Amino acid sequence: MIGLKAGTRPPWVGLGAAVWVQIAAGNAYTFPLYSPSLKSVLGFTQHQLTILGVANDIGENVGILAGIACNKFPPWALLLVGVFAAFLGYGVLWLAVSQTLQSVPYWVLWLALCIGANSSAWLGTAVLVTNMKNFPLSRGTVAGILKGYVGLSAAVFTEVYTMVLNGSDSSLLLLLALGIPTTGLAMMYFIRPCTPASGEDSYEHGHFLFTQGASISLAIYLLTTTILKKLLFLGNVISYIIVAIMIILLMAPLAIPVKMTLFPANNKKPPQPADFVSGDTDSNPTDPLLTPSSSATYLGSFYESEDVSEVDLLLAVGEGAVKKKRKPRRGEDFKFREAVVKADFWLLWFVYFVGVGSGVTVLNNLAQIGVALGVSDATMLLSLFSFCNFLGRLGAGAVSEHFVRSKTIPRTFWMTITQIIMIVIFLLYASALNGTLYSGTALLGICFGVQFGIMIPTASELFGLRNFGIIFNFMQLGNPAGAFLFSGFLAGHIYDAEAAKQQSSSCIGPHCFRITFLVLAGLCGMGTILSIILTLRIRPVYQMLYAGGSFRLPQNSSH
Repeated sequence: MIGLKAGTRPPWVGLGAAVWVQIAAGNAYTFPLYSPSLKSVLGFTQHQLTILGVANDIGENVGILAGIACNKFPPWALLLVGVFAAFLGYGVLWLAVSQTLQSVPYWVLWLALCIGANSSAWLGTAVLVTNMKNFPLSRGTVAGILKGYVGLSAAVFTEVYTMVLNGSDSSLLLLLALGIPTTGLAMMYFIRPCTPASGEDSYEHGHFLFTQGASISLAIYLLTTTILKKLLFLGNVISYIIVAIMIILLMAPLAIPVKMTLFPANNKKPPQPADFVSGDTDSNPTDPLLTPSSSATYLGSFYESEDVSEVDLLLAVGEGAVKKKRKPRRGEDFKFREAVVKADFWLLWFVYFVGVGSGVTVLNNLAQIGVALGVSDATMLLSLFSFCNFLGRLGAGAVSEHFVRSKTIPRTFWMTITQIIMIVIFLLYASALNGTLYSGTALLGICFGVQFGIMIPTASELFGLRNFGIIFNFMQLGNPAGAFLFSGFLAGHIYDAEAAKQQSSSCIGPHCFRITFLVLAGLCGMGTILSIILTLRIRPVYQMLYAGGSFRLPQNSSH
């Protein structure tokens, strides 16, 4: 059966379903909501709670297995693993916090939290890789939308937690244990690879604008209702109505396939052979996410088979059936072992590591930073950071997509700009000037989100989509690595040392984090230099990929 062309209904149905899966994949962001119960009900110390937080970060970001699996198994298989991980991990936590099970060992809870949070990696990899494959001509836009919804997931869960669950930690854990599996199973059928178009779709740009507008509307709505909940008393009926409207906004992307069903385009062209995935992906639900194919003939991938002998390959080369295999060039499909020895790979990893590592340091310590600088309730700081983080993720995809098409400016240029801004922000934090805390937090949230929105499409453009799952998940290791080094080691030790000088467990004053902020400013300076080098190195790649104002694959790239 001929695969479905991008712009027809199934890819857009898959994108709408991916929104819900991405909200579920943001479950790791709920740790601050139920962590007080782990401390109070189970009697853990602050140090033990911090170690559980490390388990949460490890589970969320270590997705190497998911990256490998997405090359060998279809999306539903990855979603099934994520569903099982969420049910098992959060189920055990619910049994402990609700005291249904007494005296659960600490190591069991650590492992359960790690497994539960790891559902994020499986769910996120399945939908991100599938949709990047389904819309390969709009990689930045798709990455920005999907990672943007992950950024909103914390606000979505908080909305449900405060307005429906009445702040019950055990009810939240039960929701995670049952709600995530329900969402994953319900959306499993719709998230599947479809053969993308070989050219631009005239309606695609408008559809993406609608999806971006829907996500911005949801973000503004969540921020507004969070503030209202803080300022006003809202009864149960009002709270349920607010959550119902939120659900409708989450369903907004599905309006695109509905509209395409009711008002089909008159100038619809028949499906054309594409260079990206095999045409029978919809007829066989067991096909893997990243199916090898050839841009010339089926013989073009003859040498890719592991079962072909050297003699057969040499005969085929001699007869002209296949060309002799060569190492891929940037912009073509790389195997992981081929990508990991490239300078551009490590330049991108270190730039991302510095950007997200410094940002997550502030995020993990935002409550303590607020108290140190005279803000007792950090709820508004957290909400502001989350909202601006979403804007950064979404905006990075859209803005970089515009300039890469119109000016062939590499996406990493925006990592350079944002890390320069981050230097200024950290210097402002260190100076502790009046009125800079909220503005600095907002700007940092945007810059932090940009790192995610740029790294993902850049990795796919430099190293291809065939092994994108494992490459992307390896890049994401920069997040927990940065959190451990900059937050757990650097900021934690300096804060404790300053608090000890005050003979207290809490530190008050700008000096509590001043050294940390100065070090982070220096790291962002190093990140800026590395990102400039990377941008100059990959400029020719983007001039080749986006010649003529639209994305085009290299001749032998077989996505």
